[in-house]
Amino acid sequence: MKKIMFGATHSGAGKTTITLGIMHALTLRGLKVQPYKVGPDYIDTGWHQLATHQASCNLDAFMVPEENLHYLFHTHAQTADINIIEGVMGLYDGYGIDPNYCSSAALAKSLACPIVLVVDGKAVSTSIAATVKGFQVFQPNVPIVGVVINRVNTDSHYQLLKQAIETYCQLPVLGHLPSLAELALPERHLGLVPSEEMSDMQSYWQKLADTVEQYIEIDNILSLSESTEETIVSPRLPDSRNYQGLRMAIAQDAAFHFYYQDNLELLKTLGITLVPFSPLSDKALPDCDLIYLGGGFPEIFAEQLAANLSMRQSIADAHQQLIPIYAECGGLMYLGESLQVDGQVYPMVGVLTGYSQMSKGLKRFGYCEAKALQNTLLANKGEILRGHEFHHSEFITSLDCAFDLYKTRDGEIIKTWQGGYQLGNTLASYLHVHFYQNPFMLCRWLDRAVQ
Repeated sequence: MKKIMFGATHSGAGKTTITLGIMHALTLRGLKVQPYKVGPDYIDTGWHQLATHQASCNLDAFMVPEENLHYLFHTHAQTADINIIEGVMGLYDGYGIDPNYCSSAALAKSLACPIVLVVDGKAVSTSIAATVKGFQVFQPNVPIVGVVINRVNTDSHYQLLKQAIETYCQLPVLGHLPSLAELALPERHLGLVPSEEMSDMQSYWQKLADTVEQYIEIDNILSLSESTEETIVSPRLPDSRNYQGLRMAIAQDAAFHFYYQDNLELLKTLGITLVPFSPLSDKALPDCDLIYLGGGFPEIFAEQLAANLSMRQSIADAHQQLIPIYAECGGLMYLGESLQVDGQVYPMVGVLTGYSQMSKGLKRFGYCEAKALQNTLLANKGEILRGHEFHHSEFITSLDCAFDLYKTRDGEIIKTWQGGYQLGNTLASYLHVHFYQNPFMLCRWLDRAVQ
């Protein structure tokens, strides 16, 4: 079970591009590469899947207990030739200022996974060694085993940086990547443009893999990856016999595609048949007992969603028929009466009284907890869900909120708000959740389909 993590000194250092390039280069060599992403990001995992042809899995220590994280990692890792984890932000960036909570470094220590540190080489010389040394000594027992330098365009500059790091840090420098405009990934307000919206990228992937093979010592990285085994305890799960034969319609197209792979696999394990459908192009829901509307970018496709009147009516009818519907973020926006984008108003499903409007900046960002104010599809009154919000819109409504939400930092509550709406058998919220924080939360949703 070989494993390696690519961490970085900060966001924007080139971690994603380098990780994708190495993933794809190894895939082209014929290896089965299993990708992972530290934290809650949906978009990077989509790019991982394009690079490796394997579904990428999120490893999120805020939403998922450590023993369940180990279980998920090792479940996927067992059939792979190499397991590659992309870190999040800077190596020690996590939740609050504790570098040992929800950071890439903390996860690497927990999984005994070696780290290759990605460092930005632009406009620096010997000082790069001070940066690397700081990451080496900032916390004990962080398994940094090598360095890759990004944005280095000449061999003489690379040799200077390499010599400085290897002299003062006693770490091998495993190559570099030059600044190449053709390797830049497209971005917009939530980060990278999702892979689901990209097409005809074969030449990009080939160029990326060729560049990585040319400039980065992939064989040495493979030799530094560790192979370890440990005894893994499987989490307790609901009895799948209760849910055999249930069909769940799941929105999956360019507008709705934010789902944690392990959430989908858990639903399948419980006997649920997932039936994909497209709110953009399908005329009506498939035959189903439950509906799952994930996040995504409905604002980018608002005109097309609005034009598909028959699908909007089909979902509204399902709500009236009390088919249990769970919607996250983009799904919430879709279930409102309308969506306002750049002064244009687009009609949506109309299950929820209210409308979404886009904002210039982030309205919510980061981890939070949600205490249920009433019984909902995922939590009964008084119970707490852990999740994250990340959106450039707000939902304007007179409906009563289903959750008290709060954000803490280093043990102190720093922000509170309300959100989420439980109406009939429909729950819609900006909150994204990972079901492995407590698999039994699903029973509240699934049971409503078998009553």
